[in-house]
Amino acid sequence: MAKQLPITTLGMDILRKKTVPVTKADSKLIHLVENMFYTMDHASGVGIAAPQVNSNLSVTVVDISTIEEHKKEKPLVLINPEILESDGKIELEEGCLSIPDIRGMVTRPEKIFLKYMDFGLKEIKIELSGFLSRVVQHEVDHLNGKLFIDYFSDEKKKEIRKELNRIRKGKITTDYPLLIHSDN
Repeated sequence: MAKQLPITTLGMDILRKKTVPVTKADSKLIHLVENMFYTMDHASGVGIAAPQVNSNLSVTVVDISTIEEHKKEKPLVLINPEILESDGKIELEEGCLSIPDIRGMVTRPEKIFLKYMDFGLKEIKIELSGFLSRVVQHEVDHLNGKLFIDYFSDEKKKEIRKELNRIRKGKITTDYPLLIHSDN
């Protein structure tokens, strides 16, 4: 049975490290993915990457079907995803379950060409655009140790510095369980 995992927060090393490729699709991976979907759903997220649940594997799950205008989109399990190409640019507001209460404008490609593996470790290539493309890019960034705040202007980073420090110290409340950096 799936369970809700605590979500790692800003300040934890795992969020800044590149993940390791999945080489075996076993029951542990299946349980991780089930728990990731459960955790994401119960935190009202649309995507979550393994580092956000304290795993160093290169896997992310995405489900934007909870949003009315995207209700026909099928959930995705992306194992070892890699963005091959991108096209266009669009700026939209983003947030992140690992950095609660922080939102900001991020410029990303409008369209991406993505390679990933399914549970059979079979390679799949797809083209994504719009909101789904943005969510996948955000999650793939997590797998490479990059956070959406890294795209912020220096001015915006300065503006939110105190809030980021508050998050690093665990002085936050959310409707979902968090894993807080323990050195603070």
